[in-house]
Amino acid sequence: MKIPKAAKKDKLIRINGDTRVDPYAWLRNREDPAVISHLETENTYTAAQMRGAGKLQKQLFREIRSRIKETDLDVPVTIGNFSYYSRTVRGKQYGIHCRRPVAGGREQVLIDENELAKKKKFFDLGILRVSPDHNLVAFSTDTKGDERYVLRIKDLRTGKVRRDVLRDVDSVAWSTDSKTFFYTILDEAHRPYKVLRHRLGSPASDDVVVHHEKDDSVYTSVRLSRSESFVFIDLHAKTTSEVRFIRADRPESRPKLVERRRRGIEYGVDHSGDHFFITHNDRATNFKVVRTKVTHPGRKHWKTVLAHRKDVLVEDVDAFAKHLVIHERERGLPHISITNLSAKNGHRIRFKESVYDVGAGRNPDFETKALRFGYTSLVTPSSVYEYDIPTQRRKLLKTTPVLGGYDPSKYRSERIWARSHDGTEVPMSLVYRKGLRRNGKNPVLLSGYGSYGASRDPVFSSIRLSLLDRGVVFAIAHIRGGSEMGRAWYENGKFLKKKNTFHDFIASAEELVRKRYTSPQHLAISGGSAGGLLIGAVLNMRPELFGVALAAVPFVDVLNTMLDATLPLTVTEYDEWGNPNDPKYYRYIKSYAPYENVQKQDYPPMLITAGLNDPRVGYWEPAKWCARLRELKTDDNELLLKTEMGSGHFGASGRYNMFKEIAFEYAYLLTRLGVEKGAP
Repeated sequence: MKIPKAAKKDKLIRINGDTRVDPYAWLRNREDPAVISHLETENTYTAAQMRGAGKLQKQLFREIRSRIKETDLDVPVTIGNFSYYSRTVRGKQYGIHCRRPVAGGREQVLIDENELAKKKKFFDLGILRVSPDHNLVAFSTDTKGDERYVLRIKDLRTGKVRRDVLRDVDSVAWSTDSKTFFYTILDEAHRPYKVLRHRLGSPASDDVVVHHEKDDSVYTSVRLSRSESFVFIDLHAKTTSEVRFIRADRPESRPKLVERRRRGIEYGVDHSGDHFFITHNDRATNFKVVRTKVTHPGRKHWKTVLAHRKDVLVEDVDAFAKHLVIHERERGLPHISITNLSAKNGHRIRFKESVYDVGAGRNPDFETKALRFGYTSLVTPSSVYEYDIPTQRRKLLKTTPVLGGYDPSKYRSERIWARSHDGTEVPMSLVYRKGLRRNGKNPVLLSGYGSYGASRDPVFSSIRLSLLDRGVVFAIAHIRGGSEMGRAWYENGKFLKKKNTFHDFIASAEELVRKRYTSPQHLAISGGSAGGLLIGAVLNMRPELFGVALAAVPFVDVLNTMLDATLPLTVTEYDEWGNPNDPKYYRYIKSYAPYENVQKQDYPPMLITAGLNDPRVGYWEPAKWCARLRELKTDDNELLLKTEMGSGHFGASGRYNMFKEIAFEYAYLLTRLGVEKGAP
């Protein structure tokens, strides 16, 4: 089939004394039939190019599905007089959310996603919130992939869905009367900007605006504290926050302020007893924990509970009746520490593996003495533990089953370090089958993200076994822009230091080659969204270092997107990338933006994916990037663009559809790396 070629329609852009020409800006107009036709032509071409990998794709899908216990049940959690849980059924795409009386009785289905998804090309369940009296459930659905959810209320006594319908809902918090709830809605730029109060049975037009956030860089969200005493209104930009609160038993009262926002200061609030517990970064780069009386929440009353530590990042704090659970990160690894509120003594839960991930489980009981947490590593399937705080004993409640005789002793995970361009040591997590010979010929898949302070942790994936069992080494580069090594790790990978992210990834790739895990022709790289920006940037910088690339919904048209304040997320993103209306940031972003920096040079084979309804990264970004690459690259290497025409940022919905997408991507990577044999 003939390689698709997008028409060029030059658009002149003048700003900051600079003139640019964008020949593919027309692809942004999805109402233009020529745009849809071009995307469909690209999809047809991609399907034709992948036809030879069809058999492998089917084999991979079978492998992935064969390892999943398709009819399964998660660990139930007791709330009040009910035990709540979710389950899956073989052959069904979506989950079923249920409960049983603790005293015994029949199962009651709260929400069956499969019923809601019938005759829908796309389906996603967003909110699922049971009312405090356990008689109602608020749930939201998205049937396009554009993340504009519709909220409805189901009466669990009758099984009927009430007439209350609210649109563009982002978050929900019940008041304790179970007749009133608070919710946030999206504006045209996809920003949650208003908090409203809804009374059951009343029309949406009667809902009261509790807070209207007029700063375009600030998001709003609502949540009910674990103590069920307060509804918190969180107002947060990328690096600035503010919290207001309402007594949950007095929903019509006016919100009160904890502490007024100050640029660059972030804080979060939780509640226990007479106190608010506040995590903040005021003169504390890695955050500290303070407490203050509920009656006097302001900053001048804050008293330190946990002092700032230079080498330990406080990521979150969960308050319970008798203790605080502190989620920390030190030298690239997460930790859980527990502090007794009365004795003020504490301890950290210890783990044996050197590379792992751990995080909070479902802990709705405010009075509990037992903490649930999830644990996993690159070789250990996801496990749920219950930890008795007084005795410090843990009990394994469930390990996610991996069918087909998975044996973790056949695999090895390790952490290695690469030295970046400025001497910074960058950690990498690796996993592979034991017996690997470092001969420079092993296929490697190197993954990265490096933005927004988000950490890429080493978690288990039964799906990934289809790569490992074919001899592929899987690696995660924990590059700057994330928070793996503390808050400074994030600060040194954003704004005018963003290129550190790309240099760190390149250094990680070079280290894998230097240590003879692989060689450039056997090295595949992947990243999605802001991780796709990473892939685009490093391909422009060092295309000869990589053998094949996968860029999923890549944020590659950074400069043009950040210059358009009408697009979703743009204004809120100024605190991550900088505002290019400022010449200083304009020049810097222009110097690395993947679309702007495509050059006349050889590029490795690439697969690029997009979602037509994506509200986070417009489908036109990967489409424009692909068009410019086709125009300028000097090689004959394959370049594929695959656009999901009925979904958004996170791809197709439904677990089997997701498996098919992954099988497609794996088939692409394996065939282009020359690794097609079946798993041993």
